[in-house]
Amino acid sequence: MNKITQDMKYRQSLINYTLKHGVSKASRKYNKARSYIYFWLNRYDGTPESLACQSRRPHGHPKAHTEAELKLIRDVRRRNPNLGILEFWYRLTLNGYQRPTGSLYRVMKRLGYFQAGQPKKKNVSKPMEQMQHPGQRVQIDVKYVPLLCITTKGERYYQFTAIDEYSRLRYLEAFEEKSTYSAAVFLKNAAAFFKKHGFDIECVQTDNGFEFTNRFSQSKRNTQTLFEATAANLGIRHKLIRPYTPRHNGKVERSHREDQKRFYSSHSFFSFQDYVTQLKAYLYRSNSIPMRPLGYLSPIEYLKR
Repeated sequence: MNKITQDMKYRQSLINYTLKHGVSKASRKYNKARSYIYFWLNRYDGTPESLACQSRRPHGHPKAHTEAELKLIRDVRRRNPNLGILEFWYRLTLNGYQRPTGSLYRVMKRLGYFQAGQPKKKNVSKPMEQMQHPGQRVQIDVKYVPLLCITTKGERYYQFTAIDEYSRLRYLEAFEEKSTYSAAVFLKNAAAFFKKHGFDIECVQTDNGFEFTNRFSQSKRNTQTLFEATAANLGIRHKLIRPYTPRHNGKVERSHREDQKRFYSSHSFFSFQDYVTQLKAYLYRSNSIPMRPLGYLSPIEYLKR
């Protein structure tokens, strides 16, 4: 300690007098209780620094995670090492866990499950347009299935994804080619899927890939793609995002990152039909996961409010 305060000097004077004349005389002279003198006498080691007031901060917190809760977190994490924080929290709640997600994240970070990443430069974006009802705008994109997941050499699979911006309800479908024909078939099936959940698609938003538009084609720039023609026949407006700006399709892009963590990082496909079957099961699972933007409801629950 660099600074010796007046209180520390006073206590040192009291201790020196006590050592010379005894506790009783020191108590009368300094008008201090004997217990006070004994307290500082036991702490004194010959240096003024030992007479400084120490932190009164408690060693624990009354609402800290219990050992039983920490054991539950470790056990469930050991069995599900790749789950995201929200799905992992949901699994814990099924076993009686009652803490909020923020508390869970902090304790898992303290336990070493999450490593601090490098800070990224933030993009200053315009405020996003908030959708007011289901189907107002649906984002569509294509994800390349990782080759490590495909056991048959020479094959390529694609996941077409549609996500409703209002409810985050998604429709996924597997294809063996990324073409405008596949995109048109997907749009018809997506429209039927969302119709079953109670709403129609008013607008779809895509990037500028050739499966969606001929905007950057040298020879077919003025020719409609089959996807655009299908959208027009269904009465759906087609909106294109700014070129080379995938963040404008941020909801579907983010959902693809979650798919990589939740699904593709731990699954393999022995054939295209096997991939179709597993993707259908995953579609139901992904629409049943609680989401923070929806008030910790799943997309299906949010639509039923």
